[in-house]
Amino acid sequence: MLGERLRAARHARFVGRAAEKDLFQSALNAEELPFAILHIFGPGGIGKTTLLQEFGLLCQRLEIPFVYLDVRNVDPTPESFNDALHRTIGLQADQTFAESIGQYQRYVILIDTYETLTPLDSWLREVFLPQMPENTLVVLAGRDALHPAWRADPGWQSLTRSLSLRNLDPHESKDYLVRRQVPPEQHTTVLGFTYGHPLALSLVADVFAQRQDTHFQLEAVPNVVKTLLEQFVQKVPGPAHRAALEACALVRLSTESLLTEMLMVNEARELFDWLHSLSFIETGQEGLFPHDLAREALIADLRWRNPEWYAELHRRARKHYMARLQQTSGSAQQRILLDYIYLHRDNLLVRPLFEWKLSGSLSTDSMQEPGDMAALLNMVQRHEGEEAARMASYWFSRQPDGVLVFRDEKRQPVGFMSMIAIHRTTLADAEIDPAIRMARGFLQNQAPLRSGEIATLFRFWMAHDTYQQVSSVQSLIFVNIVRHYLSSPGLAYTLLPCAEPDFWAQGFAYADLARLPQVDFTVGERRYGVYGHDWRAVPPLAWLELLGEREIGVHVETVPPPAVEQVIVLSVNEFNAAVQAALRDYPRPDLLRGNPLLRSRLVMEKVGMNAVESERINALRTLLREAADSLQQSPREAKFYRPLYHTYFQPAPTQEQAAELLDLPFSSFRRHLKSGVMRMIEILWAQEISGVEIEQKLNSV
Repeated sequence: MLGERLRAARHARFVGRAAEKDLFQSALNAEELPFAILHIFGPGGIGKTTLLQEFGLLCQRLEIPFVYLDVRNVDPTPESFNDALHRTIGLQADQTFAESIGQYQRYVILIDTYETLTPLDSWLREVFLPQMPENTLVVLAGRDALHPAWRADPGWQSLTRSLSLRNLDPHESKDYLVRRQVPPEQHTTVLGFTYGHPLALSLVADVFAQRQDTHFQLEAVPNVVKTLLEQFVQKVPGPAHRAALEACALVRLSTESLLTEMLMVNEARELFDWLHSLSFIETGQEGLFPHDLAREALIADLRWRNPEWYAELHRRARKHYMARLQQTSGSAQQRILLDYIYLHRDNLLVRPLFEWKLSGSLSTDSMQEPGDMAALLNMVQRHEGEEAARMASYWFSRQPDGVLVFRDEKRQPVGFMSMIAIHRTTLADAEIDPAIRMARGFLQNQAPLRSGEIATLFRFWMAHDTYQQVSSVQSLIFVNIVRHYLSSPGLAYTLLPCAEPDFWAQGFAYADLARLPQVDFTVGERRYGVYGHDWRAVPPLAWLELLGEREIGVHVETVPPPAVEQVIVLSVNEFNAAVQAALRDYPRPDLLRGNPLLRSRLVMEKVGMNAVESERINALRTLLREAADSLQQSPREAKFYRPLYHTYFQPAPTQEQAAELLDLPFSSFRRHLKSGVMRMIEILWAQEISGVEIEQKLNSV
């Protein structure tokens, strides 16, 4: 019969679920049923129906009678349910379940799509199921966990077993792809999208069945995404709920406050609670997050269907994280930064270079535990050799404050990084370590530091087991490197050496890190390639803006990033001259057009890298006025403000007349004016080399 052929074909493709099948079979073989209800639950497409069909085959082999009832089209009333089950079992109108199925040693009832019977749940638990014969095993399969009332009842608690179906593991997934004759060279790509989700594996295998020479790319098969979304999201109450679902899929963890900002609503409690109720939304200590495949499907669909809305959600999430970054510190700031970096996980260049599920057991602190020094030196010797270990020992002593240690739950070091403040090094240091010698030479010849500026060399960075390969520790190191970018006043340059520089080339290019072969160095038999970034040319906040724009591009690997105008790095003398010229031209904004301060870090960080000239001129005039106004806050400096005001901001016809207006001897007026200008230059220079506070720059991101 055709039914037999269908069952055989389904069984031939069935993989995994060994534990579930063993539990079911052991219950059937037991002298007395260990439980009366077996409840199986999981998100759409996880394989609940397929597993029930497999249970039916097991019943056939054991010669145990069974029935299968899909209740999705059964009205959730006692009458409709009774009628449907009577017809499925084949009972006469006057027969009872006890009379019909009580005659067997074992009887199995398989009920699929149980979530549609939610209105009947209490009736089934309290009235219908207690009437079933003791020989009957009822299997309920649905999307949702059982109502808490099942666990609260001492009787049902002992007679009910619940199983949460998860994705297939990698071995089972590959087994399925082999059975479906998917080319082996495509397995890694397919598994990277499906995460072992049964329906996704089946849909992708169908794509290859139609065309064996397919090179699988999610963007090329929108029907796969559409089918997955239909399984995950059967009923969305309205547009706001759909937007909440898309926002939840975009970010690493969703909280009520984050949803409020991303959706621009006054209150997101109802939307947050709705998300929490969905079967494919999981709950962590810090917020909600979707099942991996649901996330992938939702984002792929959104980017394909409405890229403008994707970009807007991305921008709102970035703004939220930037605001939170300046409000936190320590481990909390590290988590927020991880959330920020997570927004880049869909980029084809970045994704393979980061472990996106960082272990929550890892912690970060300084080199302080007994045995830390020996453990870190052992890591260096193991991965880089004895000569490198001697240099590490030297730097641990010279700059211990630059060492960050990454620990497991037992407080044991599992990795570290050592940051060397290059501006604090000496010629003697350069003689000992070739990395310092090359870094100092590069900065002196090609990127000299100005007064108050600093530079950092991430001299050593590694994980205990995997060295500089992609891992949770390596990714946590990168998170802390970015923290250093954002939290170091006066940071002018950073240099990052790599044992395998070619491996990181594309990802670091995306991150705007330049390959600097002139800074490469050799220790022992290994040559290290160095990447660097000039933070005066593209400051940290502008850098985050640049990465955000690159991420929301539809095809980042082929479409060039938006042009970002380079910052002019002015020397102290050039800066002084530019400020004096700007003061002179302040009353005539048109004369400010050629002032080099318009492309300085001072101005660019205030208005953004791509601001038009008129915006930069307004920003420069505001900065000048704010610097002058600040003098009034000091009794000692207040006397400098009035000569500045009547010379540049509301100028008198001549300086002599300004002196008369202030009732000052002209010599005193000139002296106070000169002191005021020099004090303004000092204030603005401090901002130029250290950057303004994050909260003042949110609008540029």
